[in-house]
Amino acid sequence: MYEDKTLVCKDCGAEFVFTVGEQEFFAEKGFQNIPTRCRDCRQARKVNRNAGGPREMHDAICAECGAETQVPFLPKNDKPIYCSECFAARRG
Repeated sequence: MYEDKTLVCKDCGAEFVFTVGEQEFFAEKGFQNIPTRCRDCRQARKVNRNAGGPREMHDAICAECGAETQVPFLPKNDKPIYCSECFAARRG
């Protein structure tokens, strides 16, 4: 069903193989997109993402209970923001 595919990394331009095993794993997890980066570039990106230190947090007011909270994204007025407790209660 699956065959090894040779892909080109969008960061470094190197060719890499998207193996049958990796394709089966992606299908099992329900991933829709094929990888666009080679293993080395994915690893470097992951290290750089985590090396940035603590996330910048933004103040917000919970739309459910009115409590002050902080979120790791810039709040916009088009969507409600929830504190951790209200968010967890809404999920279920």
